[in-house]
Amino acid sequence: MFRFAPRQLERFQTRDLAALIDLYEANYLRLMQLMPELDAFDPGTVVSRVSGALDLYLTVHERFKYTTSISLTYLFDGDDGAMLEPFARICVYHDVRAVEVVSHCRRRRIYASRRRSWRPERMPEVNRRWELNRFLLKWLRFCTNQGHLFLHATALRDQDAHRFIVDYQSPLTPNEHD
Repeated sequence: MFRFAPRQLERFQTRDLAALIDLYEANYLRLMQLMPELDAFDPGTVVSRVSGALDLYLTVHERFKYTTSISLTYLFDGDDGAMLEPFARICVYHDVRAVEVVSHCRRRRIYASRRRSWRPERMPEVNRRWELNRFLLKWLRFCTNQGHLFLHATALRDQDAHRFIVDYQSPLTPNEHD
């Protein structure tokens, strides 16, 4: 009898609305590991610094009773200036304990060939959201494994980075944002 290892079964998992909601809930749990005191942060940018890892920037954009809008990114300095990559805008739904990627900036050269073959019947909205939120789940796990943690008492405020992140204009065209 042929058997799959648990990791191999994950990629064959059904991508339906119920599974997507499960992914949103898993993202909430991962995000709360990374920033357990999210409610304590006022709008602004804080940075998590870990020896041997890239600085991780958290920006709280808006805060309401049931939702918080944040972004997570790394800040790279290059010949063409500073670049945020990946740049994920995230909505936290506190009442239902769910987290969803609202938009994610992707690089053109990585996804150019994939975009040519895209057709709506091959990639419905559930699949698109599944890919974005699956990416977030893996990235949050990576960040916590590196030792990143946002606590109100130890968070470093970064006003210069905040101005840059809020005013950031991606080098990509609007169609290349998810």
